Amino acid sequence: MNNFTLNTPTKILFGKGQIAKLGRDIPADARILITYGGGSIKKNGVLEQVQKALEGRAVVEFAGIEPNPTYETLMKAVQVVKAQKIDFLLAVGGGSVADGTKFIAAAARYAAATDPWDILLTGGSKVTSAVPMGCVLTLPATGSESNSGAVISRQATGDKLAFSSRHTYPVFSVLDPEVTYSLPARQVANGVVDAFVHTVEQYLTYPVDGKVQDRFSEGLLLTLIEEGPRALAEPTNYAVRANVMWSATQALNGLIGAGVPQDWATHMLGHEITAMHGLDHAQTLAIVLPSLLAYKKEQKRAKLLQYAERVWNLREGSDDQRIDAAIQATRDFFEKLGVRTRLSDYGVDGSTIPAMVAKLKEHGLTALGEHQDITLEDSQRILEAAR
Repeated sequence: MNNFTLNTPTKILFGKGQIAKLGRDIPADARILITYGGGSIKKNGVLEQVQKALEGRAVVEFAGIEPNPTYETLMKAVQVVKAQKIDFLLAVGGGSVADGTKFIAAAARYAAATDPWDILLTGGSKVTSAVPMGCVLTLPATGSESNSGAVISRQATGDKLAFSSRHTYPVFSVLDPEVTYSLPARQVANGVVDAFVHTVEQYLTYPVDGKVQDRFSEGLLLTLIEEGPRALAEPTNYAVRANVMWSATQALNGLIGAGVPQDWATHMLGHEITAMHGLDHAQTLAIVLPSLLAYKKEQKRAKLLQYAERVWNLREGSDDQRIDAAIQATRDFFEKLGVRTRLSDYGVDGSTIPAMVAKLKEHGLTALGEHQDITLEDSQRILEAAR
């Protein structure tokens, strides 16, 4: 196992009725900006619960953060923060709202003389402070409610970049599984795929004798395989929704990735698909992952065999047969959830692959994967195989 430092400072308020308690973790004299997306939290009553919990406080609202949060929209929120002298942010929504709010938090206090887009260009390395923030999670998927990372798009340039900073961890996050009952099936399925691939990115690399991390990861994958389809079939089953929600948080709060190599090439390639074609984040992951695993199966052989046996219970046949069967089982699982796994399924014919690879080069992503051995040429072949 590799050396690691793990700090997960976000306080989690998990379960029914926890939204009512969120005010306890916000300073009484704070000027609060509630951020959210398209307004579904008004229809399902979540915003009303939040407002009640903050009754008597100084509260401003900012709506309209997109599913792939854009720099352009977020900078409008930064102006509100400065004009209203906001000193606490509360993200109410899914991972995109949480991601966007992290950027708002950092950009509002960004000391550099350059454009705050520099936060993304430097991966957050120049962020020295941020407005404190909390989160009320309504869509379990990205784990953004308990980590310091975010992914932001810029419409003007067609870029989608990530950043992280120790200053952008949420102070607290409220996770009430009941608020997920009204989610559309597409968002539920996307969330399961997202959490699954987050886990795989930290698990399907190469062995370093990280037995605890491996078994935590396998437990998350098995839970998602078991409960993902049930979440679609039984939308108001509290136990199912609770397990999916907690799995998504655990998949990217730093625990399973501590002390083990990590990949993330699937995400980097997926970001370029989203930036160019507007596909859902999870859809791009479902497209790229099976293709990438097949392309890199020699480098990932030991862990793929472990994955085949422990996650998919594949114990018969040659090593190659079990690996291929595990990759196919992964693809079949995504398809079972209703998330298609080919570019052509979304009307993308492959003609834009060279442009996506050019964007990878522009972003300096010329060597991807846990071994940094996925070249631009490899990325093109992986995308071509995903058609």
